[in-house]
Amino acid sequence: MVRKAKDPVIGEGITVTAQQSRFHVDSVEAPTLKEILVKDLSISINQRELLAHAELFLKEGGHYVLVGRNGTGKSTLLKALAEGMIPGIPWSFNILLLGQTTISASVEEDMSNLGIRDETVLQHVVRSDKKRERYMREASLLSSALESTTDPTKPVTAFRRITHERLELKMEESSRRADRISSSRRDGARGLKARKALVAAEGELEASQEKLGQEPSAIDTEEISRETQAATEMLGDVQSALELMDAPAAEAKARTVLRGLGFSVDKIEDSMSQLSGGWRTRCKIACALCQYPDILLLDEPTNFLDLPSIIWLQNYIQSLEKTTVVVVTHDRDFADAAAQELLVLRNQQLETFRGNLSLYEAERYKNQKYMARMKDAQEKQKKHIEATIQGNIRAAKRAGDDKKLKQAASRQKKLDDRMGLEVSAKGTRFKLNRDRAGQYGLSSRAEIKIDRFETPVRLNIPVAVPDLRFPGALVNLEKVSFAYPGKKRLEVLKEVSLTIHPGERIGLAGLNGSGKTTLVSLIIGSGEGASSTGGMSPTSGTITRHSRAKFARFSQDAVEELEETAARESQLTALADLMRRSENSLTEQEARGILGGLGLQGPIVSDVPIIALSGGQKVRLALAKLLWNPPHLLVLDEVTTHLDADTILALVLALRRYEGALLVVTHDRFFMRCVVEGESPYKEADRVGLEEEDDGDSDESDEDGTGKRGVVYRMFKGSLKLLEGGMTQYEEIASRASSKFGKIPAGL
Repeated sequence: MVRKAKDPVIGEGITVTAQQSRFHVDSVEAPTLKEILVKDLSISINQRELLAHAELFLKEGGHYVLVGRNGTGKSTLLKALAEGMIPGIPWSFNILLLGQTTISASVEEDMSNLGIRDETVLQHVVRSDKKRERYMREASLLSSALESTTDPTKPVTAFRRITHERLELKMEESSRRADRISSSRRDGARGLKARKALVAAEGELEASQEKLGQEPSAIDTEEISRETQAATEMLGDVQSALELMDAPAAEAKARTVLRGLGFSVDKIEDSMSQLSGGWRTRCKIACALCQYPDILLLDEPTNFLDLPSIIWLQNYIQSLEKTTVVVVTHDRDFADAAAQELLVLRNQQLETFRGNLSLYEAERYKNQKYMARMKDAQEKQKKHIEATIQGNIRAAKRAGDDKKLKQAASRQKKLDDRMGLEVSAKGTRFKLNRDRAGQYGLSSRAEIKIDRFETPVRLNIPVAVPDLRFPGALVNLEKVSFAYPGKKRLEVLKEVSLTIHPGERIGLAGLNGSGKTTLVSLIIGSGEGASSTGGMSPTSGTITRHSRAKFARFSQDAVEELEETAARESQLTALADLMRRSENSLTEQEARGILGGLGLQGPIVSDVPIIALSGGQKVRLALAKLLWNPPHLLVLDEVTTHLDADTILALVLALRRYEGALLVVTHDRFFMRCVVEGESPYKEADRVGLEEEDDGDSDESDEDGTGKRGVVYRMFKGSLKLLEGGMTQYEEIASRASSKFGKIPAGL
């Protein structure tokens, strides 16, 4: 008997229901296959439905990329998976979500007793594996106790303490399992067994607590002998478990992963307290990658990573053979490389596609056009045949020929049989006696359904910049060097020369810390967007700026800056913030128009405070504050971080029409190629025989699918070098660099 749970699983405002039976797979202790199949899955948060009667299927060892627009529920789905909120998933599955790597309380206690307050990056990553750390701790306690020659009760005390801790974990798991069965009302043998297991666990824990509190002097000799032997056997089991998980190699693996994520040899030994937010994020990724979960969930893992680390990470994911991986990412190239299959969350459903995002979009467009052409052709054919049949009927009636009337009726029946899909569900030629569609065979063929896309994201930004009145470069750097004040005064920039002309497209690529942000700060100077830099000046060389040129900068910290402003002014709205930025030179209608062009409309603009906006909406507001008066030079520093794939594509198309100059700093290869190098964002569609559709918004430079062609520079150790091969050349350099980080462990 299969039924839907009457009472949903609820946690932190998330409500989950799914199809279940009393013999469902989640009652199996250790299923043979590590795969997930959940039918009729519905998830809502705060009474807003995100998934409705969907099906989730994850094959063992599969690599999936979960895509969907911001707010559709991708992160909520991952959270529900990781926290065991979805009925039907076996309890024995080890599911790990990026960021859920915290050290257990017992380990923290031991660290405190040892005086370890400030651990290194390497120690933090190694200790993040809770299971390994628990086994290591147990092995240490048992070994120390068994080696003691002064107190024969030490092995007994260690054995009882470890047994009690294991019983506490067993009790916690039994309680969660019983609660879930109770919440879903799955009565019967499984429910009774779960309740009995909970009662038994409670009894064992109570008995263990009494033993743990027993004075060593009260333990008799026979009990000491028996439990000492049990401690010896337990130590052997723990050591075997550590060997199976290759515990001695944990530190070596952690070093390899940290190097792959961009940590230098020296930085690996740095204290955790010295890491910035970006490096702490990398450390969390390392913690997740150094464990052995059955299912690994990575939510935006490429944030704060530079290209060599992104390439290393995509290669690492590809090397995982036994672990099922689900990734949410805004980086299209990374998604295409990491995905074996795509999970598309749209219209409250989960679609599965074998291939990557670019191919999925291309195939959808191709299928839509094919179906539309087929339907149009059949409609024309149907109208022609129907007109012929009606003419035959009129002629037969005039002549009183019943035989011709029957022939016309027969032709009408055949016409109904031949309208619809011309192929079966398996792709074979349609046969009425085999492929009759519809319930009970009431209809002959399946209806031709044209895939309806979601309304495309469109961003309309002001593109015309003010006239400069007289010609000249916007900014010119001549042999500029820069060093931050200090004793060592190490040069961040070394004799950098760069000229940016009106309307140019310039890309900056390079490792984090190579000097890109410093160079941008010097280019901007004391103009708008330079408040965080204080208007820096070079230590040597000259910087010349056009006297009438206006510069603006989108910083990679723009969202955090908006959040700080919103924290100080909790009722500040996007409309009020934009009008304040314009010093009230914009009318409310004009401000609404600019925000609306960037996708912020209606109550979101005037009624919802900034603090309640999503990350993507904050990015749109930050862009509106820069573009209400279009600058001659717009600097975009990691603008794609909080945006989904559809919004990034819309931003690409909008920026290709921008008349001012663009200076783009990004690790997103797709964004750099399309915005700076002028590559068509529909290149994958072109590959399968499609053409970019003209929606009437393209200008002359975009009619052939290409935008203004710019150049890409690489920052390396403070020097600026032109990449003749553009982003493709830099990707090759990054690939070679990632291969030097260390060999990816085999047999993952």
